[in-house]
Amino acid sequence: MYTLYFSPGACSMASHILLEECGAVYETKLIALAKGEQRTEAYRKINPHGKVPALAVDGKVITENVAILPYIARQFPDANLLPDDPVESAHCIEVAGWLSSTAHVALSIILHPERPAGGAEIGEAALMAISDNARKTYWACLQEIDGRLARKQWMMGAQYTVLDPYALVFYGWGNRVEMPMADLKNYTAFKDRMIERPAVRNVLEREQSPLLKAA
Repeated sequence: MYTLYFSPGACSMASHILLEECGAVYETKLIALAKGEQRTEAYRKINPHGKVPALAVDGKVITENVAILPYIARQFPDANLLPDDPVESAHCIEVAGWLSSTAHVALSIILHPERPAGGAEIGEAALMAISDNARKTYWACLQEIDGRLARKQWMMGAQYTVLDPYALVFYGWGNRVEMPMADLKNYTAFKDRMIERPAVRNVLEREQSPLLKAA
């Protein structure tokens, strides 16, 4: 039994989708980020970083999508969610790492431009400049994903992999911060293909994702 600690609309959606894709026996435990439940002492014992996702497996906990996604894939090899070629498999995880370290960080700064100041007093104009710069970075990431998907069905080409549920997260976040996602034709077509997958739709419905309203 797997236990996924998640919050609707957070990046934990990628791990949630992958568990569903694999037909895993799992349960979910809601961590309400808006209520600060990720910062409670009880949850800090599960994930000291106070973030989702966290995946509990036989009394042990794995955190971060870049670790959880390939772990799930390797537990269900018949699902074929990682490329067989070792280099291509590494490239798959490489892109997941880039999404985590670059695109996700930019989105966080858009939403919380005060955080890079480290608590120092900072004026409204400076906050706006920080947010605007982060928006440029995030949009550049989305454009790169759109380019990657040109003439491809999935992020790695013809094979659906762990990378695809993760890429879907960032499309949804683009809508959240009111970026012109419809201008990204390849990415939008990818989003539509994802929503057609039963496992993806099941999770989006459970999490009441706005992506379904845009479909």
